Amino acid sequence: MSEEETFENSSYEEAIFGAGCFWSSEEGFRAYRGVIETKVGFSGGDGPRTYEEVYTDKTGHAEVVKVIYDPKKVNYKTLLKRFFFIHFSTELNQQRGDVGTRYRSAIFYKTPEEKELALEAIREEQKKYKHQKVTTQVLPFENFYEADGFHQCYMKNQTLNKGILRFNWLVENFLIKKLLLKFKR
Repeated sequence: MSEEETFENSSYEEAIFGAGCFWSSEEGFRAYRGVIETKVGFSGGDGPRTYEEVYTDKTGHAEVVKVIYDPKKVNYKTLLKRFFFIHFSTELNQQRGDVGTRYRSAIFYKTPEEKELALEAIREEQKKYKHQKVTTQVLPFENFYEADGFHQCYMKNQTLNKGILRFNWLVENFLIKKLLLKFKR
């Protein structure tokens, strides 16, 4: 988004998703079609906090990605499908090795329509699992506290380990998930 064009003055919309570690969540949305910009931060907790405070798991925040998107190119329902594709929605308060309530699966809705679409997406996702429950929370959006610059586009900005990080993310979130779905049904 150019500096002259601010979000408030545009036809863009935003969605807030908690899908585990915000570094990998952001990577799952950052280059997706119709996504203009992503920002990582915290939602669902008590007041603005630092990463270190949220990491204690005592503030109630979830690590989230704010997705600014062009609704002419991608709709909210499609972003919800992407959200479920990039993380493990049946893992309560964790994503693989990242454990804690800050890593919970959550959708922060801004309108009644978004809430209904989120609930419908959860019902669709649940159909994939016979013996496990989708643990995704659907919560009203109250706040977004942007994380420090170090955390923004973290995986994209890594130079030494960039290829390894991206490969590991792709393997875990695309290939392994497909295999696990076969055995978790």
